[in-house]
Amino acid sequence: MDFGGRDKATYVKETFNSIAGHYDLMNSLMSLGMDKHWRRLAVKRVGAKPGMHILDVCCGTGQLSLELGKVVGSEGNVTGLDFSQNMLEVARYSLIQSSNPGNIRFIQGNAMELPFPDQSFDGATVGWGLRNLPDLRQGIREMIRTVKPGGKVVSLDMAKPSFPVFKQAYWVYFEKLVPLMGKLWAKKASAYQYLHDSAREFPAQDELVRIFTECGLIDSHFDNLAGGVVAIVTGTKPVEQ
Repeated sequence: MDFGGRDKATYVKETFNSIAGHYDLMNSLMSLGMDKHWRRLAVKRVGAKPGMHILDVCCGTGQLSLELGKVVGSEGNVTGLDFSQNMLEVARYSLIQSSNPGNIRFIQGNAMELPFPDQSFDGATVGWGLRNLPDLRQGIREMIRTVKPGGKVVSLDMAKPSFPVFKQAYWVYFEKLVPLMGKLWAKKASAYQYLHDSAREFPAQDELVRIFTECGLIDSHFDNLAGGVVAIVTGTKPVEQ
């Protein structure tokens, strides 16, 4: 990918700052409204329960954090972290507008160096965020570090469909139509071209499972959604002996 002479972290931050106000609308359009259902499945995979403390890395506009808050309730809490200030402003506004009973806070921070002590959370999620990190493995290891033994790390992200014909049609849609939608509704075609390019380069779901295991998680596996267009990858932090 061409970052215009900038490093990936700077490019991604500037890109998401520029589309923050249209991000949720575009997600709904691109996913045909299925994105909310996918987030709810990710909440189930992380094992969220009332009273738990959950970390949502690369939380963006906070939609996954809000779903987590509904489950952990007023006795639990959710911490959403992102490095895009504009995305966080949308997240905070969404929280104010919601009737969410959960204790949710949004903070600006770096997923490469999470500002939390070891074993701070009962589980950690990341929605459409791992592919934006400058170092995928470092980001996963940081999530593992902050999760308690027995807790789960869950990624919800674009994946690689494998069915012939459907696979080709998907990539044509992603390469041609998504940037056009971004130009029409978000006034930023380049941002949605980046979405295509980053999805192309992001590891397939079976490869991400292998990376989860390599980073120290156990029982790692994936669930395909929408024919493998999107996948949830889940791993468990081992219980210390």
